[in-house]
Amino acid sequence: MSHALDQPVWSSLQDQPHWADGGALARRFKPDINRFAAARDDGADSLAALAELVRPGDDVVYLAQARPVVVPPGLVAVKAATAVQMVAARAVEADEAGLQLLGDADAAEMLALATLTEPGPFLARTHTMGRFIGLRIGGRLAAMAGERMRFPGHVEVSGVCTHPDFRGRGLARRLSAAVTAAIQRRDAQPFLHAWTTNTAAIALYASLGFATRTTMNVAVLRRSGWLAERTAGRLAQEVVDGIRRMAGHDGGQAQHLAQAGSGGDVAHGQNDRD
Repeated sequence: MSHALDQPVWSSLQDQPHWADGGALARRFKPDINRFAAARDDGADSLAALAELVRPGDDVVYLAQARPVVVPPGLVAVKAATAVQMVAARAVEADEAGLQLLGDADAAEMLALATLTEPGPFLARTHTMGRFIGLRIGGRLAAMAGERMRFPGHVEVSGVCTHPDFRGRGLARRLSAAVTAAIQRRDAQPFLHAWTTNTAAIALYASLGFATRTTMNVAVLRRSGWLAERTAGRLAQEVVDGIRRMAGHDGGQAQHLAQAGSGGDVAHGQNDRD
């Protein structure tokens, strides 16, 4: 029988339904929270339900699971890789001096730092998934780390990133240790993921007391017709832009012509370890 850690995305979405879109067969995080999704199993109905959760256009979902990834009909894998799943094997001590709790007021800076350093999918409301802490140097957010997926007895350490201007100071280690220690104080098991190729991150976490539990299969999926959909969307936008240019400064006329020309539906455009 599989462990909840073998399907961390599914386990998290089951335990936190307020974060989820979907139903009993497949779920995904709401698009402004995260890009992870999961099917309950590899049955035809579950895979079909997962495919329905991927929107037309440039939308993508990430799968992360111990079992091999089965790509649902109608979707394609644009990336596939493996990661290690690690769990804290001993109590972790942390130096929390100078660390700050981050929240909504820091959301824009957090998103900017994550966009720059790419610690994994991090969107406008990813910071609401758990407790995040950071360190400021000269008023700038130099590094941060926090919590992502969670289910009974388990919390994931994630979002660990350091601005390039402040690397080499051990900030990622300090923040990772602090997040891990806080999870342990709540009597939960910290776990995390790192690409198998990211040997520096794996070594860092091993030095903190994490041990590899298993290998995870990761895939990024999108609709099989995504390129045609994106091209159609761009063409539709070019038509709208051309109509607006011809309409000059008459915004009302431009909007009327744009709706008429597009059928009323204008297409819209979508680890760093120290």
